[in-house]
Amino acid sequence: MDEPASAQTSGLHEIVESLDREFARLYFNSCALIEHTSIENLYSVPNQPASLHNQLPSIGESVLRSAAAIEQAFGGITANLWDDPFEWTLPEYLSTPTKITEHLAEVEAMRKRAFSSFSDDSCLGKHIALPAGETRPLIELLQKTLVAAAGYQARALSTFKILSGTTPPGFII
Repeated sequence: MDEPASAQTSGLHEIVESLDREFARLYFNSCALIEHTSIENLYSVPNQPASLHNQLPSIGESVLRSAAAIEQAFGGITANLWDDPFEWTLPEYLSTPTKITEHLAEVEAMRKRAFSSFSDDSCLGKHIALPAGETRPLIELLQKTLVAAAGYQARALSTFKILSGTTPPGFII
């Protein structure tokens, strides 16, 4: 008798759970990438032809920008703090893989706290006030954040592959 109720309840959280999994995957992949990056390559920039307009940034910078996108969105959602965290996550402070991994864990903890407050999928339609005074549905903010963070992570993976000549285990690029 409880099965239909639990299936129905599960359906109420389907989108929230899917988004939660995707953000968790970003965290896991960023940690794995940093774990496989030597300290020498952490902030190295690959040699690229001058004709390229968008030079690939370092692995460390890209991973931190990915985390900053997540931290900024969830800082805005939970505390209405929309500052760009990349400004205080400088390579001078986060100079080792261990320090970056610790920072990633802090961002993941913030993200998990926010997700624990999402009661069900219907809350994703609520509008969030952004710094410019406009509002945006929560789901739109989460999707844009996920896309931005994944894009930075893809740059980090590309740089890793160029610098090391390999792909970290578990990644397909």
